[in-house]
Amino acid sequence: MNEEQQGKKRGEMIVVLSAKGGVGKTTLTVNLGLALFKKNIRVCLLDGDFQFGDVALALDLHPTFSMKEIAEEIDRVDEHSILSYLCHHDSGVKVLPAPPRPEFADLVSEQILQKVIDHLLIHFDYVMVDTGLGLDEKSLQLIEKADQLLIVTNLEMTTLKNTKLLLETIDILGLRDKVKIVINRATMESVIQATDIPEILGVEDPFYIPNDFQVASQSLNIGIPFVINHGRTEIAKAIFQMADGLTSRREIAIFNKKPPSLLSRMLGSRRHKGAKTE
Repeated sequence: MNEEQQGKKRGEMIVVLSAKGGVGKTTLTVNLGLALFKKNIRVCLLDGDFQFGDVALALDLHPTFSMKEIAEEIDRVDEHSILSYLCHHDSGVKVLPAPPRPEFADLVSEQILQKVIDHLLIHFDYVMVDTGLGLDEKSLQLIEKADQLLIVTNLEMTTLKNTKLLLETIDILGLRDKVKIVINRATMESVIQATDIPEILGVEDPFYIPNDFQVASQSLNIGIPFVINHGRTEIAKAIFQMADGLTSRREIAIFNKKPPSLLSRMLGSRRHKGAKTE
């Protein structure tokens, strides 16, 4: 690939995931993507929940194309033509929606997903990926490919228990250094305090998003991210601060192709119990 050989700059991929549904992962992904774009950064939102993705809904988009069309026409998709499959949001952010129906998710192979990611990272400073629940092969592929992992949790015990398990799995994969925890609804009433979370999860310096359920829920329901029409609220300010923190962590990296998948070894170990990991 010429871009790799020439050391061409590529963007960063930020993958947003959670260990439990309903914690605000999609709302965070969409609003953070728009907050990054407001910093004059080229942003593409990729809906990686290929069965039940809601990124287009959260932006009130009615897409003509999605990952389904790309998968069906992958032999004709290159780094230039891929741009024609993207939706254009009024904010300026570009979006690659999930397939319109869950049965089309099987069209998106790991090879197709890899090709799409590589093409998008050529054009955008940040590719924000909203993921589905669970750790299937595609989710693991996204986790490994990511430059940064944002794990969204809240103050509920069941969410924290699952988040801890997710962190342990990522630690086994040797990818813990990519992780940043986001504590959503951090100011909600709970027997667990947000300040207790770093010790509970064994993490440092998480992002705290205050509780504003009304604004966040309305934003999702009407398809207008709150960083657009409620930019002065505390929840929006927290998202803008997060965007500042993420962009200051590192400059856009020079693309170096990663070695064969560590994740494939993990998946293989599931089929061969007792095998030692390298």
